[in-house]
Formats: sequence, C-alpha cells, structure tokens
Amino acid sequence: MKTEVIAYAHQGNALEGFLAYDDGSKAPRPGVLIAHEWLGIGSHERQAAKRLAEAGYLAFAADLYGSAERPANVEAAATLATRYRAGDRALLRGRIASGLDALKRHPLCARGQTAATGFCFGGTAVLELARSGSDVRGVVSIHGGVVPSEASRAPKILARVLALHGADDPYVPGDQVQAFQEEMRTRGVDWQMVYYGGAVHSFTNEGAGSDPAQGIAYNSLATARAWRAMLDFFGELFAEAS
Repeated sequence: MKTEVIAYAHQGNALEGFLAYDDGSKAPRPGVLIAHEWLGIGSHERQAAKRLAEAGYLAFAADLYGSAERPANVEAAATLATRYRAGDRALLRGRIASGLDALKRHPLCARGQTAATGFCFGGTAVLELARSGSDVRGVVSIHGGVVPSEASRAPKILARVLALHGADDPYVPGDQVQAFQEEMRTRGVDWQMVYYGGAVHSFTNEGAGSDPAQGIAYNSLATARAWRAMLDFFGELFAEAS
C-alpha cells in the first residue's frame, strides 16, 4: 500500500488530496475519486481511500476547500459547506471536477475508467459532478445531500447513480429524497437508491457517535452493507469498461 499527498489547484487555490494505491503492480487501474465530509479530508476519508486501494482501485480523496480554508470545528464546517452546497454549486462543481482531473492525470489511472464516491457533503459533491455532465462512469452518494439545485438543470447526466441512504436520516428529509428521485426519472438516469433501516446521518463514520437520537450515528451493519453495494456497483461499471 502506497499513500501520497498530491498538490493541485483550482482557480489559483492550492489544494491537497490524498492518494492510495497498491504499488505491487505498475499496471493502470480504474480510479475512484472520494469527496470528503464537511470537516474536510480526515481519517474517515483516508481509511476509505486505503480500503478502495486494497480492492484494486487508484483512490484519490479530493480537497474541496483548499489549504486556505480548513474548518476548525463543526460550526465552521457547517458555514463553509453551506456556502458551497446552498450558495455556490458552480464552485462545488469546479472543485470536484479539478479533483477528478488530478486523478485522471496520474499514470496509474486507466483511461476512461473513473468513478466517484462521497460522504455527506461529499455525497452532494459527487452528485453535482454527475449533474455537470462529467464523463465519470458512475457516482455513489453515501448519506449525502441529494436535493437538486437550479445549477443542476443543465447537461444530460451520463454517469450511473447510486444513492445509499439512512432510512431515518433527519438531515435529508423525505421531500428532498422525493425531489431527487423525480429528477433521476425525468432526466432518464440509470439510478438506484438503497435505504438502510435504523440508520441516520453519517452512518459510515465511526466518529459520529452511537446515539441515533442525535440524528448522526455510526451503524456498523449499514456500513458493511453500503460498502458491499458500492463495490458491486464499481465492479459492474468497470467490468463493462474493460
């Protein structure tokens, strides 16, 4: 297992992503982009990258904020993520696209074989990547914000979409889920949505605590099921591309 911090930029802003891959082979392999939660790249994203690398992928956790904006606490993260998610989806699209470009430039990334996954705020980011008309083969939003935006009414969605959702998530209410599903239908997307009973927001993050009554909590069973669903999805995407 090899890990690297990769420096890149978007609109003059310095960014630092986290790359993981199995260096036992020099053969190109599919690349998976990872979009972080609202606190930025942390242990959760680094572990996800390593786990995807162990599965045979070139995994790259993109930096959506930049080195000049590192939220120090939850309150700062909420303010920053809201600016991207609710106020400037175009900027969010640009940041996630720049991460994808950095991944594609790596010599081990197989040409035409990329996908993306994101957690919470990052789930919103990868959906915006798909909504931008990106040629990424598929995206997976894990306990992410799914509601469409005005910026979403744009090109044809080329990517397949998988949303993995806590059935009891209070931060992504039913009307937003309904709007997302209607968007997928009306735009003719190849999409899937999986609900995990008893799971709330941030259910894959062990740092989210253990009390579902708080609205965020780790759920080991839902996490295991979500990882299986994601790996099956990627396996399907890349088997067709090979």
